[in-house]
Amino acid sequence: MLKIRKATAKDIPIVLMFIRQLAEYEREPQAVLATEKDLRRDGFGREPKFHAVIAKWNDEPVGMAFYFYNYSTWKGRPGIYLEDIIIRPEFRGRGIGKALMRHLARIAVAKKCYGIRWEVLDWNTTAKAFYKSLGAKFNDHWQTMQIQGESLQQLARTSASS
Repeated sequence: MLKIRKATAKDIPIVLMFIRQLAEYEREPQAVLATEKDLRRDGFGREPKFHAVIAKWNDEPVGMAFYFYNYSTWKGRPGIYLEDIIIRPEFRGRGIGKALMRHLARIAVAKKCYGIRWEVLDWNTTAKAFYKSLGAKFNDHWQTMQIQGESLQQLARTSASS
C-alpha cells in the first residue's frame, strides 16, 4: 500500500501543496513565499539545492520529506538536513513518518553521511515524542540562529572595516 519515491519535476504541485500544509500546521500559512517556479529552478535543474521524496498510499500522495545535504567540517563528511517532513493528518499513525525517516536513513548510509539533522518546534510534543522513539536526541548545547530580511541586507552592505 505504501510506496516512497524520489520527487520529480512532475511532483512540483504536490511538493508545494505539502509545504503549504506544513506551514498551516505550524500556524504560519502566510509565511510560504515559495512558488512552483522557485521549486523547479532550485530542485530540478542541473545542480539541485534540495531533494524530496513523496510517500504514496494506494497511489495517493500522503506525505513528503524535503531535505538537502550539509557538510560537517569536524566529521569530514556530508550530512542530511531534513527541512520538512509532513504526513497528511488523516494518514498519521500508519507508520508513514517512520517509513520516510527510514528511507532518509538509507540514503544517508548509502551516501556515507554522518547523520540526519533537523529542527522541531518547541510546542510540537507529538513530533518530539515520535523523533525520540526513533532514537533521535536533542543537542542541548547548540541553538539555531539565523539572519534574514533587512538584517541580512544590512550586513551585506557593510564594509570590511565596519
